[in-house]
Amino acid sequence: MPHAYKGSLLPPPSLAHKGIGLHAAANLQVRIDPSPGMDEGDLLELFWDDCYVTSHPLTQAELGRPVFLSVPESFPDGATARIHYRWMKTGRCPRISSSLPVRIKLDCPGGPPLHPGEEENQALAPLVLPKALRQQGISARNIRNGVPFSIEPYLNMAREDEITLRWGDVRLDLPLLETRDVGKTVHGNVPTAVILEAGEDDHLEISYCIIDRVGNSSRWSPPLSLRVFGLDRHKPEYFY
Repeated sequence: MPHAYKGSLLPPPSLAHKGIGLHAAANLQVRIDPSPGMDEGDLLELFWDDCYVTSHPLTQAELGRPVFLSVPESFPDGATARIHYRWMKTGRCPRISSSLPVRIKLDCPGGPPLHPGEEENQALAPLVLPKALRQQGISARNIRNGVPFSIEPYLNMAREDEITLRWGDVRLDLPLLETRDVGKTVHGNVPTAVILEAGEDDHLEISYCIIDRVGNSSRWSPPLSLRVFGLDRHKPEYFY
């Protein structure tokens, strides 16, 4: 955070999150750090895109400590916003803070789960693997170059979505989606090392989840069950 501000501008407020997602919007609090000269009875007024949100008189116990102001759930809307506050002291001109720009995204990748209480999101399509591997399983002879997979386009797909693949107990993070990826099938490859680390399993479960740029989660996709057999970690020549 900058240490100097033009004129009488105060430091901007802050949020606990890098952006405002669906969960954050329901419990949103803005942090205002103390500034020199703040006294008991001074008034802090919070503004959202220049619209008044709330005010709070400082108490003796709050002096020298951050103050947290709640924002009603109705305020976060659109794609961006700017938040600032005003410090009011009796007998002096008000001082204004710099604005905090924030990103807002209230739609979760994949859309809302069909069954909200479950860990899985049935609205997501399962991971897609080659038909031969799904039918015959995976063994040492067909993982030399890893295993190709694809993920179908999903509802609310967006730039900077981060997809995590779960191969058994091992997780693999894919590159962030770019603008050109939105609305298209995502293709990838599970490295041989990941397959070896997860090991053999007659019913290995594979799934994925998506976290968007403000922290909204899709939850996990319905798992795909796969047989993995005939691996030998002590014979790397089988795989390279």
